[in-house]
Amino acid sequence: MSEKRLKRQHLKKRFLNKNRLVLLNENTFEEILSFKLNLLNVVGGTLTLFFMLIVSTVILMVFTPMKEFIPGYSSTELKENAIELSFKVDSLEQVISKNERYLASLQKVLTGDVAVSKSAIDSLNKVQDLEEQLEQIKPSEKDLKLRELVRLEDKYNVFKEASPKVNSVLFAPLKGSIVKKYDVANKHYALDIASPINTPIKAITKGMVLFSDWTPKDGYSIILLHEEGLISVYKHASSLTKSQGDQVKSGEVIALTGGGIEDSSHFHFELWKDSNPLDPTLFIDFQ
Repeated sequence: MSEKRLKRQHLKKRFLNKNRLVLLNENTFEEILSFKLNLLNVVGGTLTLFFMLIVSTVILMVFTPMKEFIPGYSSTELKENAIELSFKVDSLEQVISKNERYLASLQKVLTGDVAVSKSAIDSLNKVQDLEEQLEQIKPSEKDLKLRELVRLEDKYNVFKEASPKVNSVLFAPLKGSIVKKYDVANKHYALDIASPINTPIKAITKGMVLFSDWTPKDGYSIILLHEEGLISVYKHASSLTKSQGDQVKSGEVIALTGGGIEDSSHFHFELWKDSNPLDPTLFIDFQ
């Protein structure tokens, strides 16, 4: 027991034994500064300094921009920018998808690969069945007179009673004789107009150029988008004066005739609205 007590006393004396730290001038040995220290003061001071260093480092990292230099740490601004970019990329993907579908539809228009909608076929079938039923009924003499009267009224008042699908005034792209008419039964959704080579082709109304380029089948072709979703297609051109994205005015020259691959002797014109073909002669006078 005495030895353990002596060791404790020796250790306590060692920690509490005061020492003097003196700073002397090397040349004159003059005392500049002196401190009275013991081992306990040195250990306590070192631990206090180390603790203050840790606390200051944590405060510096938490409340200053230096925390962004820590590997794996993402700032709030960086996260907000990443979320915003993610939304923009998603929106761009949707726009690209819509443009791809739209271009695919335009390609079908150029190649003539257009399917007649089932609703239109059903409507035609219903009309045909109704006509067959009416033919089986023998009308009376009064009925025949009434039908003739109604036929004459409809002949001269059709545009007063019916509302056209196209509300704009449309101008002829060029004047000439029609060599091939619009024919849904033979899937010819256009007019072929005879015209001399290098005849100016004009826009039927104001709009924007959707497509303007050369195609292997139809030579130089141009497609215009007009108001109310109306689309006009011009094919068999020898040259184009407008590029994709250009704005055109009514009657402005957009191309010259005479460049079709299969047949360059005529000009090919199509009119579309809401993905459905229209007979151009119902809205435009080509004579």
